[in-house]
This record gives sequence, structure tokens and C-alpha cells, in this order.
Amino acid sequence: MTLRDAHDLLLLAAIWGASFLFMRIAVPEFGPVPLIATRVGVAAAFLLVILAVRGRTSHLYAHAGPLIVLGALSAAVPFTLFAYAVLSVTAGFASVLNATVPLFGALVAYVWLGDTLGRVRVLGLVIGFAGVLVLVSDKLSFAQGGSGWAILATLAASLLYGVAASFIKKYLANVDPLVNAAGSEIAATAMLFVPAIAYWPEANPSPLGWTSAVTLGIVCTGVALALFFRLIARIGPAKAITVTYLIPAFGVLWGFLFLDEPVSGRMLAGCAVI
Repeated sequence: MTLRDAHDLLLLAAIWGASFLFMRIAVPEFGPVPLIATRVGVAAAFLLVILAVRGRTSHLYAHAGPLIVLGALSAAVPFTLFAYAVLSVTAGFASVLNATVPLFGALVAYVWLGDTLGRVRVLGLVIGFAGVLVLVSDKLSFAQGGSGWAILATLAASLLYGVAASFIKKYLANVDPLVNAAGSEIAATAMLFVPAIAYWPEANPSPLGWTSAVTLGIVCTGVALALFFRLIARIGPAKAITVTYLIPAFGVLWGFLFLDEPVSGRMLAGCAVI
């Protein structure tokens, strides 16, 4: 890995870590569904322009069916679940739970695709999920005002990301990654359009809320996906996916710096174990 690759990996982690910050700012004003509809809509427009410049928009129609499913698995549902979660938990906490994506990804690939799990990988999974227990053990309350449902939402979202990874490998492995990215965001936009209108807030979001929503779409989704696929092309998927382990560091940092979110010893311990 070159110095440029390492720089891009850190930049991507910083951008995706910031997505939890912007969701935390914007979701109280928009609501989960309208916010994510705005996010994926802006991202879809951004990526579609890039795809059109490269003359590959026709590829969207050729793979429309799988791309619709991918839109639900990788964007519409998990993004909305995370947006719902940060109404109750901090941006840093949600970003740490997001680090379970490779754990779920390995389990899904084992069950669905028949990938092997050696003893070392099994031990890694056990340790990783033990870290989740350390992290959530004092927060898993389903009483009014508790964060139990928010925690389940983040874990469900992470599981869906893992399912999406296996789905891509099985049905879209030979498709241009930029087509997968643009197609999934377009599909997610179509899925959320009507619910977003139904749940659109009566009071227009503030300039800060709109800035956060648009930044989520352009920077944290459109630019981030383009950067991620460029990394995959240069260093391969196995190394590129390690960005998932760097995201919590930035998620916690941005939440601490800009939202004064507390950073507990349990959070740091859980993150380290995962």
C-alpha cells in the first residue's frame, strides 16, 4: 500500500465517520425517512452524472433487478435504521457498532455462499461479538427513553450491509462498481420517495439541517463511494474494507469535537475488542 493509498483510506474513514455526525444533526429536524430519502436522492444525482460522463448509464437497465434489491439492502433500509438509531444514541456509539459489518459479513458469507471459517476466523468472530456485549451491556434497555431499540436497529443495519456484500458477490460481481453504486442509490431513492413525502416535517428544516443532509448525500455517500471503489481498484477489496475498522475512531472523534458527546471507557473497550 502506497502513501497515497493510506491517505485515501484515512480520508474515506474520516468521511464515513462524519456521516454519523451529520445524521445526528439533521435527523431531529427531518425525521429518519425524509432525511435518508434526501441523502440517497442527492447521492443518486451525483453518481448518475459521473456515470453519464463515462457513458455507462445503459448498464443500469441491464442489471435493474439486482440493483433494486441492492438498493434496499445497502442503502434504503440500513441508512434509515441508522438515522432512527441516532435519535437515541450518540454518533460515536453508532459508528462503533457499525464496525460489526465485517463480522456479520463473514457469517452471512459462511451461511449463504459457503465460505470457509477457520479456527482463527471463528475465534475472531467470537471476540468481536463479545466486544458488542461489552459495548451495549449497560444500554440495552427497552423501557421508555431507553436505547435498546436503537441498538437493535444499528445491528440490523450492519447485518444488512453484510448481506449486501454477499449479494454483490453472488449476483453483481462482474458489474462495474460505479454502476452498482449509482443503481443502488437510484433504487433507494425510488423506494423512499413516497414515504418521505408522507412523513415530511411540517416545519422546514434549518439551514444547518439542510447543509448536513446535502453533505450526507454528496460527500458522505457520492464522493465516499467513488473514493472507495477507486481504492478497491488500486489495493483490492480485502485491504479496502479495512476502512470499516477506522470509521469508529473518526465517528467518536467528530462526535466529541462538534457535539460534545461523552467518550466512556466502556465505549473505547468495546471498540477495541470489536
